[in-house]
Amino acid sequence: MTEVVLAAHGTRNPDGATLVEELAAALAARLGLPVHPAYADVHGPTIADALRRMPADRTPVLVPAFLSTGYHVHTDLPAQIVLSGRTDTVTTPPVGPTPALVTALTDRLGEAGARPGDAIVLGAAGSRDPAARAEAVTLAQALGDRLGTAVSVGWAASARPTVAEAVAELRSRGAQRVSAATWLLAPGLFADRITACGADAAARPLGTHPALVDVLVRRVEKTTRRPTTSPPPHPRTGA
Repeated sequence: MTEVVLAAHGTRNPDGATLVEELAAALAARLGLPVHPAYADVHGPTIADALRRMPADRTPVLVPAFLSTGYHVHTDLPAQIVLSGRTDTVTTPPVGPTPALVTALTDRLGEAGARPGDAIVLGAAGSRDPAARAEAVTLAQALGDRLGTAVSVGWAASARPTVAEAVAELRSRGAQRVSAATWLLAPGLFADRITACGADAAARPLGTHPALVDVLVRRVEKTTRRPTTSPPPHPRTGA
């Protein structure tokens, strides 16, 4: 039998930890499999702990709930697998900047009160890895195609411009209203920085948006070749 470990970054924000647990529960309901949340940083259980606790007769499937392929995906997760001793672990691709999540971003913008004609900033976590930064730029282009406007990128950490600087730059160019999309999984320090960036509307993180759950289900299904139940319908809103 297969069991799933859902790997997230980790946060000291209790709402962020609760959201990861809710996402794990949503994924378990869709897959019909046990799903255990685990964390790459800040608090436990660590990914190694979650894998180590899994019964020996279960096949571990590690699902990285990371929105870019930076340090945690390339270095930390493989090290955690080695530390766990579970050499039978199967790892799915990370979430990454998949076009399927443009719907989630536009929905969150609409919920936050973004209006047609707003200038848009995509707020992302930030990374020292150029490839990870390039992924966010690619996603911003896809979001801009959906919304019919150019989308700037601002970073919550580790890169410039910051989200606040990106918002200020758009205002200096004459933007009357600026809205910020949030390319983050859960509440926490980085999400707080996007909320405080000075935008007229700042979207909340992706959280348990059905489009994200769909992506995670497909990752497991493709990796295990295991059919899953059809996703429930969900409404779509625009910015």
